[in-house]
Amino acid sequence: MIHDLMYIELKTGYSDDGPAWIGYVKTSKSKKTIYFNDHAFQRSIGSCSNYVDIENGDEYWISGLKKTESNRHWDGHGKIAIDRRAVSEYLAFIGEKELPANVFEIVDIEDRFPIERVKQLLNEKK
Repeated sequence: MIHDLMYIELKTGYSDDGPAWIGYVKTSKSKKTIYFNDHAFQRSIGSCSNYVDIENGDEYWISGLKKTESNRHWDGHGKIAIDRRAVSEYLAFIGEKELPANVFEIVDIEDRFPIERVKQLLNEKK
């Protein structure tokens, strides 16, 4: 499984101001499923989203990181929670020495990837 640093933002109920994270994800071998923070996501087509939570149907925007601008939509607001373990990698990626405090909040994000739970759920739906 791939272990990448990505941007994840909840869209359901928030539009462009939902809770947002930069953290480590795992993907399935086929890359059709992304696992993050005890959630599993699959591609979808939404008005402002590109992934859906397999278990609860919430819509999310999930993408790779941007170097030169905010990861949020241009009309979005709110701090982005970034995994403490990812700060140095993210700073190296964007070429900066420190995170702007008005944009980011450093948090601890536990590696919880519900692979078996989601496999079981998907098999039950068949």
